[in-house]
Amino acid sequence: MKQLLILFTFFSISCFSQEEISTELVETKTLNADKLVSIDNFEATYFIKNNAIKKATVNDTLNYSNFQLGQISSANAFNPLKINLFYSDFNTVIILDNRLAEVAKIDFNSTENYKNITHVTTGFDNTIWIYNQDFQYLELYDYQTKKTRYKTIPVSSKVLDLTSNYNYCWLLTENFLYCYNYFGSVVYKLPNSGFTNLQATKENLIIKGKDGLIYYSSKDQTQKAIKTSNMLINQFFVTNQILYIYTLKTLSKFQLKTD
Repeated sequence: MKQLLILFTFFSISCFSQEEISTELVETKTLNADKLVSIDNFEATYFIKNNAIKKATVNDTLNYSNFQLGQISSANAFNPLKINLFYSDFNTVIILDNRLAEVAKIDFNSTENYKNITHVTTGFDNTIWIYNQDFQYLELYDYQTKKTRYKTIPVSSKVLDLTSNYNYCWLLTENFLYCYNYFGSVVYKLPNSGFTNLQATKENLIIKGKDGLIYYSSKDQTQKAIKTSNMLINQFFVTNQILYIYTLKTLSKFQLKTD
């Protein structure tokens, strides 16, 4: 019986160790920011400092600020040609181009149908995903036609985070994690077991939980812990299998080894 227990323990530890994804530290550099927003394919870094969004490249730093709208509540640069900034105090979204020039302003207080918005993320074409707090559902909103293309069914718990790519949108609530397609239909739904934030990487997710970061594969529906040397994670971002962790004015770049 004792040998059987030892064998079972060894098997359990072996299986658990296979559920981890290793990382390789590529570089660490200083970043003086209030919040990391994104890093694009050309290594341009988008961040918020003193209530302004900045785009820093090797040769230049661009800025955009609109202090009349209050504090920037969230920023999304998944599509660097159509960056969206959300100002919750004024229920307004600003769309910027890749030079951080303003191309559209959506004031949901003055739209045909008033919308009380709490979360915003990127959609496809001229759309953004918005969470309507009054009706507790997501809307795929076309800011050119000023019409909602699709709506999801309402959710019943508090929203924690929202992220997207061109094909899917993920809504994290206190009770569940929802994945929607661009028609607003549920693709899958997972119980929230301590998740607090999430980032999309192609069709998969990097999720921040109570014990660190998790890699969720939508293909085989598995969750694997990501080894990050127990470092403090204030914010994280992922693109092209590269994981960025920002903490205490330091930006660390890791190669994810998912194969």
